[in-house]
Formats: sequence, C-alpha cells, structure tokens
Amino acid sequence: MMTGVYTEKEILGDALATQKTATANFNMSANECVHEDVRQTMMKILNEEHSIQQDVFNMMHAKGYYPTPAAEQQKVQETKMQFSACVK
Repeated sequence: MMTGVYTEKEILGDALATQKTATANFNMSANECVHEDVRQTMMKILNEEHSIQQDVFNMMHAKGYYPTPAAEQQKVQETKMQFSACVK
C-alpha cells in the first residue's frame, strides 16, 4: 500500500524534470518576444531557471542519484573535432 511518502531521489528527479520543462518554455518565450524589454526579462528568468536546474542536478549527482560516467578520451577528441568543423 502506498503511503504517499516520496524518496529524496524521486523529489529531486521531479524537480529536475520540472526545471528542464521550465527552461524549455522560457527559452521558447524569449525567442518569440517582439518587445525587447519583455525579451530581456524572459532572458533573465531563463538564466535564473538554468541556475536552479544546475543546482538540482549537482545535488543529485553529489548524492549518487544521477551518475555520469567519465567519457573515453578518444570519444571526447572525436566529438571536439566534429563540432569544431562546424564552426569554421
């Protein structure tokens, strides 16, 4: 029987998903603004939401709830070369 108690991992996972949605929505809103003052306000909020998202991710990562294995050095170099070719 469910008691309605959520684990810390579930709560943080939900918070991270919410922040991802918020940043996507504020980004779309900023892109569609006609008035510069409104756009700047949306950009400020978007930046704040990204900071919150990073804080939640860092907390989850530190607690082992969101493990990120180290990338292989060869794959890092391949990816850098791939994207640096796009910038030229």
